[in-house]
Amino acid sequence: MSTAPDTLAITGWGVLTSTGFGADEFAAAVREGRSGLVDVEGAFDEQLPTSKACALVGFHARDHLGRKGTSFLDRSTSLALIGCELALNDTGLVVDDANRDRVGIVLGTTAGSLKATSDYSRETLVQDKPYLVNPMLFPNTVMNCAAGQSAIWHKLKGVNATVAGGQLAGLNALRYTRNLVRRGYVDGALVGAVEEFSPHTAWSAHHLHRQLGVQVPVGEGSAVFVAENPDVARAAGRTPDAEVLAVEIGYYAPTGQLPDAGEGLATTIARALERAGVAADEVWAVATGETGAQPLDEVEARGVAAVFGGAARRVRVKELTGECQAASGALQLAALLSHHRDDRALDGRVGVVTSVSADGAVGAAVVRGYSRA
Repeated sequence: MSTAPDTLAITGWGVLTSTGFGADEFAAAVREGRSGLVDVEGAFDEQLPTSKACALVGFHARDHLGRKGTSFLDRSTSLALIGCELALNDTGLVVDDANRDRVGIVLGTTAGSLKATSDYSRETLVQDKPYLVNPMLFPNTVMNCAAGQSAIWHKLKGVNATVAGGQLAGLNALRYTRNLVRRGYVDGALVGAVEEFSPHTAWSAHHLHRQLGVQVPVGEGSAVFVAENPDVARAAGRTPDAEVLAVEIGYYAPTGQLPDAGEGLATTIARALERAGVAADEVWAVATGETGAQPLDEVEARGVAAVFGGAARRVRVKELTGECQAASGALQLAALLSHHRDDRALDGRVGVVTSVSADGAVGAAVVRGYSRA
């Protein structure tokens, strides 16, 4: 295991999507190329713009967490809570009174739960004055609800943070966690991202995707990783599933403008590889965030091709999970680790995760993976 100060050790992870529930099931689905696209007609009281999506039809938090304390949880928070539960069940790290002050949580999001915010706003318009809105609904409207509730549920007392970064939310959360560990604020954290599917997100995506030409169906899910200081994990005898060697972010111009985000992505990947001490020809796979929107995908393709040519394998998780917006980067990382999970031949091999947003933000993470076989 690396002892570099910028390194994070991932000692467990959990995923909740229509493609797979938990690390093992999700990893098997990724290796088999099994799509989570399902029929969503009649899944909600409101009309949907499409009959197919990568959604968790019939999902109820109480089925996984019990009835106590789950009555007023919004969908995003529920997905995050279960993602954290799955990640903690997948690691040897036990959070107890001896270490809970040193374990935090960092979650990426787009803007929290769009449905919860919309429902609460509607209540203020339709209820009798003086606006008799159910106060229990308010906590769900704040962007950090998922991270806050997850910390309370799992009794994590370390740093609690929410990172709003759109398509780059997952990589931003990972970078933020790296900085927390490097500066000694925590010994470890649950880090990941979440995105819900609802009539509100479905219609929002429908209109946005029509403008951008996105062809990937809408999805939802959460992916959470147990990221630790490698020295702490090693001292406790925990073997990592992966080492996050570097995470770099860059900001360029929106698609079609200068400075070019494709060149910016190439620069960002090269910088991440240099910090990781890894040569481009050592990288076996690149997990990209392609959306099916041609101009945006071309930006990512140019950036990746400029560094790796056609040598590295491409891992395209959105073909299986749909477009999960803020959760995309975390699901890309989970897809990369899925190939490592049962394959000793890939032990010690290095992969890269890339993200690109329409407003010109780009990111890259360099990850060394290991098997559990």
